[in-house]
Amino acid sequence: MEKAKEKGKKKKNSKKAKSLKTEKPMPILEGHDYEAVEVHIDRMDKKTYEHEIEKLHVELVKLLEWIKHQKLKVVIIFEGRDAAGKGGVIKTITERLNPRFCRIVALGVPTEREKSQWYFQRYVNHLPAAGEMVLFDRSWYNRAGVERVMGFCTEEEYTEFLRSCPEFERMLVRSGIILIKYWFSVSDKEQERRFQERINDPTKRWKLSPMDIESRNRWVEYSKAKDVMFAHTDIKQAPWWVVCADDKRRARLNCIHHLLTLIPYEDLTFPPIKLEPRRIDESYIRPPITDQNFVPEVY
Repeated sequence: MEKAKEKGKKKKNSKKAKSLKTEKPMPILEGHDYEAVEVHIDRMDKKTYEHEIEKLHVELVKLLEWIKHQKLKVVIIFEGRDAAGKGGVIKTITERLNPRFCRIVALGVPTEREKSQWYFQRYVNHLPAAGEMVLFDRSWYNRAGVERVMGFCTEEEYTEFLRSCPEFERMLVRSGIILIKYWFSVSDKEQERRFQERINDPTKRWKLSPMDIESRNRWVEYSKAKDVMFAHTDIKQAPWWVVCADDKRRARLNCIHHLLTLIPYEDLTFPPIKLEPRRIDESYIRPPITDQNFVPEVY
């Protein structure tokens, strides 16, 4: 009897252990002490990701066709810490879309002339016309983040931004622009892992700037700046949507799936085209091949 009881206990414990392994990790909240908590990331496998992203790509094509048809103006802002995965999701969204109607805006350091302008002016130049979707890889929120933390703006400029940004965004929405804002949230441990990956990969090293390295030392300052930014700019007309981004694949799928729910659209996919037999014109005489310059066939 006692042996049977012991076996029953072992089975229960093994079931508990299995259930704990399969449980999804809790979302990571920035500003918390990650060193005190052991974080396990349940990363999505590549096969599942590719199966799901194929379906979402089809829906993104439908969405853009609807935006063109309805002459909508869409702005999507992607913000977050360095190495949080903003560029990856932007690349994934635009991969199958027509670049004439879906543009990426990733502005560099402002020129002296731009510094003398109204702060929002250089971003206004890139806003969409009717039938366009614009994706901002970082945006006017630089002032509330990197400029604030690194001391690139004055206290007066920072305070004015927090006061005027909500009004600026309300004005955009009133003008007919659909404004969507995403914040990609990553833990300090995962950010460190991605930084090391970039250092070890020569093709990714360009992604690490001196500013990124300095941001490592100012984790808490960035957390505080983000909290203040949310408190002032998480408005009803254009709320912030936080994406848990420790698993890049899940983050991309969740972000794109959510985006598709925010803009109601219909399927305007073109019907299949039937190609007629190619017309043969025997009067054309091709010039000698030796008259042309060919790329060497190395592969």
